[in-house]
Amino acid sequence: MKKFGFIVNPVAGMGGSVGLKGTDGDLYKKALKMGAKSITPKLIEQFFNNIKNIDKITFITAPGIMGEDYLKSNQLSYKVIGHIEEETTSTDTKNIARLLLKKKVELIVFFGGDGTARDIFDSIGLNLPVIAAPTGVKMFSSVFAINSRAAAELIDAFILNNIDFEEREVLDINEDSYSMGILESKLYGYLKVPKVRNLIQASKDASRSGSSYEINKKEIALHIIENMKNDVLYLLGPGTTVKAITNELKLPKTLLGIDAIYNKQIIEKDLNEKRILKILDTYKHVQIILSPIGGQGFIIGRGNRQFTPQILEKIGKKNMIIISTKEKLRSLKCLRIDSTSMEIDDLFKGLISVVIGFKEETVIQIE
Repeated sequence: MKKFGFIVNPVAGMGGSVGLKGTDGDLYKKALKMGAKSITPKLIEQFFNNIKNIDKITFITAPGIMGEDYLKSNQLSYKVIGHIEEETTSTDTKNIARLLLKKKVELIVFFGGDGTARDIFDSIGLNLPVIAAPTGVKMFSSVFAINSRAAAELIDAFILNNIDFEEREVLDINEDSYSMGILESKLYGYLKVPKVRNLIQASKDASRSGSSYEINKKEIALHIIENMKNDVLYLLGPGTTVKAITNELKLPKTLLGIDAIYNKQIIEKDLNEKRILKILDTYKHVQIILSPIGGQGFIIGRGNRQFTPQILEKIGKKNMIIISTKEKLRSLKCLRIDSTSMEIDDLFKGLISVVIGFKEETVIQIE
């Protein structure tokens, strides 16, 4: 039997659907008041269901909602260590991770976001390999599996002794700045993760600057504006490439949020899932405009969890417009979607056209 550590951040990702930029600190309380629900149980179930060699694992885990509850409900082999507070914090994550190191587990599986990755680094450094399953709002660090199913594949590869490890970056995101729409990140440390390129995401590239990039963004924006139709509502995703559209229209834009444009005027800003669903019931024709995360290629699932599976199913792939600078797209082998729903992800997979300039498009695969 393999002995794996198992840690869950129970509040990771809760702010996404309600339009918050994360759940660090007390933000998860605000998320709860806004009606947020945890996406973690669903993703953990996907993880367990996709491990082919689950009968060869004994998990060593935290009590209650930080691990035990999920293992118990799935009738898996496990042992509980340590204790946690009724209202869990990063201190609980760090304490459990240190105990797992002492228990000499072979690796630690954790579910969370960038903040959880920083807590794990603080506790174990490079002393143990990890498999990080993404359940946060952003996840810009390069330690995370593409999704929970990819994390399951990594588990099976480890059990079959068919895996190497490498050090990958944990990023420190300034949460206060990010909540105000400003992305500031720096290297925080490294974790040892599986060396499997198609199952582990890259770090988010910093937004490029310079005249050539700005010209390219402007060309893309002019193309989109010229092709905007009357009486069609456009939902604009986050990022500087999308913001170039509102810049040309002389309109304000929530840089890291989702805004709505109708007949070339902003009608709502920084939308959450609830407001988007109401819009979909109000307007007959709706399209979304998205740009992939630089270096990672995600169009859904990183920084825009307001686009929930329910919303994506209503909108459909045919009403999704992808835009990207040429430089960003050249660094990507494919685009990715991590909606938390395997069924919805499959609906959006396949070839898609990407606007890369004025009257200039290319085709790339969504995987």
